[in-house]
Amino acid sequence: MKKHIYAKLIAVMALTLSVTSCQKDWLTETNPNNISTDSFWKNTTDLQKGLTAVYKSFASNNNYKIIEGLANTDLAWANGYQRPSNSNPYYLQIFTNAENAINDKWAANYVTIFRANQVIIAAEKIIPTLTNEADKKLAENILAQAHFFRGFHYFNLYHTYNAGSLPIFKDVPVTEADFYKPLETAETVKKFFLDDLKYASEKLPPTWTGKDKGRVTAGAAEALIGQTYLYENNYTEAAPYFKRVIDNYGYTLMPNIGSNFTTMDEFNNESILEISYATGYTDNYNNYDSRDVANTSGLQLQFTGATGTYFGAVVANWLILEFRNDPMDTQDPRNIVTDKVTGQPRLRKFNLRTSWSVAVVDDIDMPYYLRAETGQACNFNVKMTCFWRKHTNWDLTRGENILSPGKVRSAVNERLIRLGGIHLQYAECLLEMNKIDEALIQINKVRRRSGLQLLGTNGSGEYPLNDHNDVTYTKETLRKHLRYKEYPLELSAEGYGFERNIDLRRWNVKLDRFKELAARRYYAQNFDVIDEITGNKVTRYGCIVTEVPAGDALVDLNWNEFQEASKNYNDASHAYWPLPNGEIITNPKLYELTN
Repeated sequence: MKKHIYAKLIAVMALTLSVTSCQKDWLTETNPNNISTDSFWKNTTDLQKGLTAVYKSFASNNNYKIIEGLANTDLAWANGYQRPSNSNPYYLQIFTNAENAINDKWAANYVTIFRANQVIIAAEKIIPTLTNEADKKLAENILAQAHFFRGFHYFNLYHTYNAGSLPIFKDVPVTEADFYKPLETAETVKKFFLDDLKYASEKLPPTWTGKDKGRVTAGAAEALIGQTYLYENNYTEAAPYFKRVIDNYGYTLMPNIGSNFTTMDEFNNESILEISYATGYTDNYNNYDSRDVANTSGLQLQFTGATGTYFGAVVANWLILEFRNDPMDTQDPRNIVTDKVTGQPRLRKFNLRTSWSVAVVDDIDMPYYLRAETGQACNFNVKMTCFWRKHTNWDLTRGENILSPGKVRSAVNERLIRLGGIHLQYAECLLEMNKIDEALIQINKVRRRSGLQLLGTNGSGEYPLNDHNDVTYTKETLRKHLRYKEYPLELSAEGYGFERNIDLRRWNVKLDRFKELAARRYYAQNFDVIDEITGNKVTRYGCIVTEVPAGDALVDLNWNEFQEASKNYNDASHAYWPLPNGEIITNPKLYELTN
């Protein structure tokens, strides 16, 4: 930990700790140029500065590692330039504790925890000295936010590493030896971060306004508590938290799902926990920060389909087909468009959720990087044929490098938790408690927002006049729909990076899922687009993936996916990320027994 946290923390933070010599007090002088914990933490202004450092750490993409999280699941093909070769250790399920992402995520989360601890300890000392009620209230709010962040980042580590067994830091290290903590049991870690989140849920306001909008809230804390219980399949404990989040905090589904993926409508009514980013200069990041979306170095988070980029994660074939085939509601006027050739009304080529979530070559109704049709913006070749629109600025610019020259940054905020996801998680709880009709109501709220065909028998539910698929669901059939359609179609490539892995793990299906997907076979069809400049027809070769039975003459084995994962995956090695080798090497107390 010293290598990955201690040096970085001391170098980055202005709030450094001074260490005095062992001389007698009357021989010791205090260096007036040193900032120490005693000289810095005096008032609410200092607490605010400390909290700003916590928010800054919270914004680091290293806390989340979305690209590696996607590669670790069934959602993405993750390699780089071209199929069928693949060397991504997460996709192949051969990662070890020496991987950069595994070490970086660990270090980033602990840096944020250390900063939160500084604020917590200082606030607890300062609050009793305050006489002004406004100052006291401000300090108490700062304390609650710091507890939230410590709880959230332990929540994040707990669900990512070592089956939840982690070192716990309750204080601020002063000497190097203080950075060496032993592993605590998973139950001890869970109790520790739940105590923080429960404190935050009781002390934080339900909303913030004005310049404070976007700060963490009681609703976000309750959502995380609910997710903690959900992730251990404790549905009866999780459900009340999700219901309170839905009912008590004023969150509403945005009419357009795209409001959650672009720079429009940031910190909107659906957002529960969100990170703010900007393309303008800030010392939050440098020119090659990990929020880059099209940097041709190939080292950054890659989602764009722009020509010449490194495709860090593209949508897996099975999920492409789910996006393409999710039926829309013919009664919803948003699904009616005017055909550009005939001038007559027709149904959209793809539903609104698909069009706002991903870019597919034949989406003729949705622009992409300011081209009128998606297929005009990039080649959709080398068997990379579907790109997440999330995290990119496709609606603002013809190219990411044009939007922020020389920097290639994205100003799209990251929505870590939003109401759409909470509705679906609440639906899972209701379903597992055998309340199928109530679960359908929650799922259909999410589907209706995007003009999708609703689930259930015709004329049923909250919206009897909308199109339904006229299916009578059992617990098992609705569970399958939720796991392999609704969750991934609504939430893929979002959040704090590890949710899908957590789900596959707690459902105990990950290996079987890889085996099932490895058995599927595909080929690809061509598609013609009109060049926006010349007006000529251009063929995009092999750009529409199609599933066919194994043994079919059309099968192209170069489209196979998850072959290695289905052979390499085992729960003991891959259900969680391992303890980073940097921690193991530098922490001599890691495996000491705790009382």
